[in-house]
Amino acid sequence: MIKTYTIGAAAFIAGLLGVLGYMAFSPDSDDPFGPCRTAAVQGGLSSIGGPFELINSAGQTVTDTDVITMPSLVYFGYTFCPDVCPLDSARNALATEILEGEGSVVQPVFISIDPERDTPDVAGEFSSIFHPRMIGLTGSDEQVRAASRAYRTFFSRQAGDDEFYLVDHSTFTYLVLPEHGTVEVFRHDLSAEQVAQTAQCFISRA
Repeated sequence: MIKTYTIGAAAFIAGLLGVLGYMAFSPDSDDPFGPCRTAAVQGGLSSIGGPFELINSAGQTVTDTDVITMPSLVYFGYTFCPDVCPLDSARNALATEILEGEGSVVQPVFISIDPERDTPDVAGEFSSIFHPRMIGLTGSDEQVRAASRAYRTFFSRQAGDDEFYLVDHSTFTYLVLPEHGTVEVFRHDLSAEQVAQTAQCFISRA
């Protein structure tokens, strides 16, 4: 089952993130990543990302500087997600493998937006299914919301109090480079090959 959003919710997600669209960019002599860029974001990509404090699978509190130690593909989702999150996580894992085959080591990161169910163990186990290097992170509700705000993501628990509730959320993956921050945003519909090709362009110029 593929999750669908109402027109209003979809518009809210797009507005919250500020994505204006994907387009071809002319190389900018002042921007070393100019030839690689495909995403236009209101306020610039530098406005996405920043400090966060979350909990890893070992139960340790970690910050963004502890986690983003190499080029990273950062994704916000939840382990009970019936469709999009597993697909995106598998896509990011495959892109990681493609990049590694090209000599570029990257790290996929999964940040849960469902801390009520996603304990450190659960987030860590979910992540390890897709790639041994994928880091699973969770935290308190406050910590998760702070990280979500930093990356300008959207999530909202659907109505209902039963244990099988679903969570609507944005489905972007962020390419984050140490010392450069967020340099690209990948849509859900891009293939692993497309993600890897664009990521390699950024990594080779970092």
